[in-house]
Amino acid sequence: MKPLLTLVTVLFLFLHGQAQEVTDTTIQHPATDTILRIRNLNPYFTVHVDSSLSYKLEINKEQKNYYWYLKNSPVGLRINKDNGTLTFKAEKAYFLSGRLKYDVEYKVQLGVQSLDNPTDKADTMFTIVFFNTEIIQSKIRPSVSASITVDEGDTARISLNCENGNFPIEYINFESSIPIKPEYQITKCKDDFVWFVPYDFVKDNDPAKTKEFRVLFIGADKFRNKDTAVVRVVVRDAINYPLKKQEYDKLVTDYNRYIIQLKFTFRTLDRKIKKTRNSRVAFDMTSSSSALAGTILSTSKNEDQKNVGRVLPAVGVTLVPVKEAVSPNKVNDQNSVSLVRTSIRRLEYILQENGLVSDKDPEIVTKTAKMKADLKQIQQQLIDVPLEEINIEDPKEAAKYFESKKVNRKYRSRKN
Repeated sequence: MKPLLTLVTVLFLFLHGQAQEVTDTTIQHPATDTILRIRNLNPYFTVHVDSSLSYKLEINKEQKNYYWYLKNSPVGLRINKDNGTLTFKAEKAYFLSGRLKYDVEYKVQLGVQSLDNPTDKADTMFTIVFFNTEIIQSKIRPSVSASITVDEGDTARISLNCENGNFPIEYINFESSIPIKPEYQITKCKDDFVWFVPYDFVKDNDPAKTKEFRVLFIGADKFRNKDTAVVRVVVRDAINYPLKKQEYDKLVTDYNRYIIQLKFTFRTLDRKIKKTRNSRVAFDMTSSSSALAGTILSTSKNEDQKNVGRVLPAVGVTLVPVKEAVSPNKVNDQNSVSLVRTSIRRLEYILQENGLVSDKDPEIVTKTAKMKADLKQIQQQLIDVPLEEINIEDPKEAAKYFESKKVNRKYRSRKN
């Protein structure tokens, strides 16, 4: 009996230990993962220009119920909307056309969203960089040929375009073989070299009336790789037209003023000659009348009248020196008035003959020089003629007198 009791006790203890062990080893199931996540996203991709990229993205849920999308992706980068496979083939045409650039970090937005629940989605971002082991140097391409020709007073303008290689040109320096100052500072591609060519830039001792120099545009990338574009500039001598036009206008003003002054002088001299002539005619008429009256009275039977007739011719003879004393015949004045009139006509003809034919008459220098020489010659011819002051209050009166038909008729008859 005692052994049986012992066996029962042992069996009870064994079964109780087994039940406790089963209770302690119960499997604890983890909580279900409900937040959508991308398991294997690489935040940074580097792709060689001659390689391709194929990378399958995974999520923590069944992919058949989700679709994938990209935002702000560079050209050529694609993703399969059904299985999340990211693909890219880096073709050189993308880089040669400028649509893609080397060593530039492209930030791409990546997203995956449930087809059944629009709120069940995940958005993230990764970076992709393209590189190339082949060295393609960037070049500066000016908008003009290797040589340009400009005239003084014109503006030289050169646009600086860049042909980018592996690394774009980041800054441009400007140099010149002679000191010049562009209108704007040149620092980068697409800047314009603008330079106004000053007058008198070409000196008299420069050969062929031209002056040559070189301008250099030196560009460099971030690694200090440099490219230099050289343009040869030829500047030709040209007329400083604004200055020459001012000089011409001033000369025309001097001409017109001098013509008016001569017309006032002509009027004064002509009136003076006319007054002298009238006085001499009066003396001549008086002398002739005295001689005629003396002749008539000398034939009279009255002795007193005969005596008067003998005296009157002597009176007429006596008036001759009086006439010369009072109203002398001034040949110099007559010559002067004719010379003044001829000079006026000549000056008016010179003005008409040397008028400008356009806004920029190429003969303006020659015409100005000829007008100066002719004006000086006429002034020397009239150096002994006392010129009258111009009456500003009545500047047209002298011109009207000069152009009157009576005066013109008188001097034409004298000429004939």
